[in-house]
Amino acid sequence: MRMRGGFSLTVFFALACACARPTASVDQTPTTEVSQASAEGGAEQGVAAELDQTPSIIKAMRLHGFGEPDVLVYEDAPLPPAPGPGELRVRVHAVGINPLDHKVRAGMVPRLVADRFPFILGWDLSGTVESVGPDVSAFAVGDPIFAMLALHRAGAYAEYTIVHVDEAAPKPASLSHEQAAAVPLAGLTAWQALVDTAALTAGQTVLIHGGSGGVGSFAIQIAKARGARVIATASAANQDLLRELGADLAIDYRATKFEDVAGAVDVVLDTVGGNTQARSIGIVKAGGIIVSIVAPPDPEALAARGIRGTRLIVHPDAAALVQLGALIDAKKLTPVVSQVFALAEAALAHTAVASGHTRGKIVLRVEPRGAH
Repeated sequence: MRMRGGFSLTVFFALACACARPTASVDQTPTTEVSQASAEGGAEQGVAAELDQTPSIIKAMRLHGFGEPDVLVYEDAPLPPAPGPGELRVRVHAVGINPLDHKVRAGMVPRLVADRFPFILGWDLSGTVESVGPDVSAFAVGDPIFAMLALHRAGAYAEYTIVHVDEAAPKPASLSHEQAAAVPLAGLTAWQALVDTAALTAGQTVLIHGGSGGVGSFAIQIAKARGARVIATASAANQDLLRELGADLAIDYRATKFEDVAGAVDVVLDTVGGNTQARSIGIVKAGGIIVSIVAPPDPEALAARGIRGTRLIVHPDAAALVQLGALIDAKKLTPVVSQVFALAEAALAHTAVASGHTRGKIVLRVEPRGAH
């Protein structure tokens, strides 16, 4: 898939597929359970008063160049301009971090930044509509929303940002902003892989690699909601989490070869690539499909098995976010949030994400104005 704006992101999920002290309200060890709604305090109280006091200068976490986490600078930045047609200006309350964030910061995906320094990272957010552009009728000032920004735009690591209406959906009522910010990119990746691409149906069997990660944790729950049998892989430390999420068979990939115990499957969601992908092709039933978010499967190997295969690059999809929100409010889908940091502590969060072993998602809390 291609993103609007003409970008060919053939390296996106190959590259993007807590260590130091977090904020005082968060345990230093990631949680081992599906997260529950956290108190939002005054996040949605006094919204009207805040909207009347929109500042001309805001706080943002910006890049002035590529490098280690310490290149992230928490500083003043201009308020984004008034929204144009089809746009919203949003007061950001929380930002979800993805592996892509630290890869872009490190200069591994320079095309997403080009010459736009100082650059504001971030694609996942939850917040409140502060103003709407001309002809926008789907949202009103004060509406709580969550969104995935287009990959070529970014901009969520800030108190305010511009969101296009086709990137946003109403925030699930049962979630805090911090939980909601964990959903969009990873949730959409899982949805687009299993629902839009694989057309997973009840009674089918799906193998999900990396089931304890951001994409995998959503994929397990989406597959179960669709009535599928789910096999998922993760390390020994995350076997209980796989079962909590609904996996029918949890596999410790270090101790057991998945192909020895999984049997034939209809669908594989590959979040790992390499040898894992090659071995996965061998257990897909004739007529089945392997969807990778890392690299395109080998066409010859696919043809030899009589199966389909494709590489997925996620894209914003407001309608799919609505579907995810409905599953969430029906208690069939819950984001796993392992740690929450303040926006000013984004460097610590990036260090945690870079480890490659995050349970679910790490989130940045954007403090109310005056709390800096």
